Amino acid sequence: MPLGERQGDEKNDAKYCGVETEFSDDMPQLLSLNIHGGFDFVVAPLMDPAYRPSLLESSNGGSGVLPFAGSDLVLSPSQWSSHVVGKISSWLDLDSEDEMLRRDSEIALKQEIAWASHLSLQACLLPSPKGVNCANYARCVNQILQNLSNMQLWLRIPLEKSDDDDDGNRSPNSMGEEHRDSWEMWNSFRTLGEHHSQLSVALDVLCSLPSANSLARWFGEPVRAAIMNSNIFLTNARGYPCLSKRHQNLLTGFFNHSIQIVISGQQMQNLPTGTSGSNHNSNNPSEGVDGMQRHPLRSYLDYIAYLYQRMDPLPEQERFELGYRDYLQSPLQPLMDNLEAQTYETFEKDSIKYIQYQRAVAKALVDRVPDENAATITTVLMVVGAGRGPLVRASLQAAEETGRKLRVYAVEKNPNAIVTLHSLLKIEGWEKIVTIVSSDMRCWDAPEKADILVSELLGSFGDNELSPECLDGAQRFLKEDGISVPSLYTSFFQPVTASKLYNDIKSHKDLVHFETAYVVKLHRIARLTSPQPVFTFNHPEHSTTKSNHRYKKLQFEIPTDTGSALVHGFAGYFDAVLYKDVHLGIEPSTATPNMFSWFPIFFPLRTPIVAQPGVPLEVHIWRCCGTSKVWYEWCVTSPSSSPIHNCSGRSYWVGL
Repeated sequence: MPLGERQGDEKNDAKYCGVETEFSDDMPQLLSLNIHGGFDFVVAPLMDPAYRPSLLESSNGGSGVLPFAGSDLVLSPSQWSSHVVGKISSWLDLDSEDEMLRRDSEIALKQEIAWASHLSLQACLLPSPKGVNCANYARCVNQILQNLSNMQLWLRIPLEKSDDDDDGNRSPNSMGEEHRDSWEMWNSFRTLGEHHSQLSVALDVLCSLPSANSLARWFGEPVRAAIMNSNIFLTNARGYPCLSKRHQNLLTGFFNHSIQIVISGQQMQNLPTGTSGSNHNSNNPSEGVDGMQRHPLRSYLDYIAYLYQRMDPLPEQERFELGYRDYLQSPLQPLMDNLEAQTYETFEKDSIKYIQYQRAVAKALVDRVPDENAATITTVLMVVGAGRGPLVRASLQAAEETGRKLRVYAVEKNPNAIVTLHSLLKIEGWEKIVTIVSSDMRCWDAPEKADILVSELLGSFGDNELSPECLDGAQRFLKEDGISVPSLYTSFFQPVTASKLYNDIKSHKDLVHFETAYVVKLHRIARLTSPQPVFTFNHPEHSTTKSNHRYKKLQFEIPTDTGSALVHGFAGYFDAVLYKDVHLGIEPSTATPNMFSWFPIFFPLRTPIVAQPGVPLEVHIWRCCGTSKVWYEWCVTSPSSSPIHNCSGRSYWVGL
């Protein structure tokens, strides 16, 4: 039974909660008890824990029947696939010094995965590696993954990191008793397995949690489940299980990232007698279905459900963006391609953006024309890249609001949008105020010069949709003391862990996709440090030696308490000053609330790089300009060097 429904997030897998069980050779009974007990699935051993391949061989020459938990016929195919996650034997040690144990472990692992695959299970839980030296274990798992159909393998990893002032000075392989960071164990394993997309993580949540920065790393990793033992729960004043505030916050993060909870262990609390067995607004009775005994872990399940149900509903904007989460989109080519009506309509729904533009134009009008001249002076305003007219409307509303007179030129190169503009002219009664110009702004000869130049040419990285080149071409018809809206914009760069994005790009198996910058609604990522400014453009630009070519070297420092982290690429943002104190942007610390016109941009790395505290992450990025295109190149030079990506714009460019 799902934990509950969250408005706008009905497809979230986190609403399904599982339970870890002991081995049972009566799978129908085991499943029935736990499903009727309120759980959605079981994480159950598939093989008798006493089984060892070498013992079976010595007793009957290896011809005996393997001691699995019943045949495939004891449950229906849908029950196996929907309600059972296979738990691979925990005694396995594929990197043991003991040759017989290592051999037994290899054989048993392959037998159990083969059986799980035969049952069409959706996932299997692999035991935790014994340490970072897990090459043979990783090799065997990688061999299995090469021939596995759709099943996911969850590698069990304890969620721990020792607090050590010298973390930044340690080698990733120096994880001993005095220093332990389980992320390094995971990173070692998945690197040996070539970042396989069917290998993911099941985090073992412990009583003591690492720092918030250290925990945040995991949200960029492929975490599918979080295993919560009953011994990490506290007991509240009424005798019921509860979690510390830090554990509650972590659980909310798991819910928001579609990470399923699995409860394990034994009942630790002595629940009050004669009660419903729940203290968390649950309507569940003390007895299960058909008078069955209440599940011993039901109070823990009820508490998890209570935490899930008390989350706020997803805001309307988040619901709108759900389908775009971690979905890679190629950036627009605004000069080469004409936008479609549906694209225009999506952008036009972003009322916050146009409110900001209206505020900026209103301030510019007031500064341009004093109150005493408002009735006599007509301000010439040009909207360059007018689209279907939202900036024209915002400018006219600003004029009405401030009592200023306007003469507007709406310049647009898309002939299809021109049709809409002419229709609006009649519908809105703009014939005497607005002149429609069907032309590329870079080629148009204006009949007069503008007091105010308004444009909406910004991309996710600020300049990536060629706003500088377009406004350079349009600046010739702006008065010497004229105002540009926007007047300034800056791009930002930030290293991120983004396992899902990396694997999606890797699946194309070519260079081009790793050298393309993507627009993407970032969700399952870890932001490893604060963004830093990259390129700034000012408008109008009166310098006679101006160039839109740019180069920047950045140095990022990973916070000491984070521990090591894998950088899959860089998130890009922008922040724009429309006019004076009116700003617009998506840089996380200053982002305009409730605006959805721009998602961040993602610059991938062909080979992910391990970043460590105390070792600067040095990044270089270029904005290059040719006669027919503009492109970016990027690379890392510390702590190790990457190739220069997209050299000469060979894979990705924006056409002029």
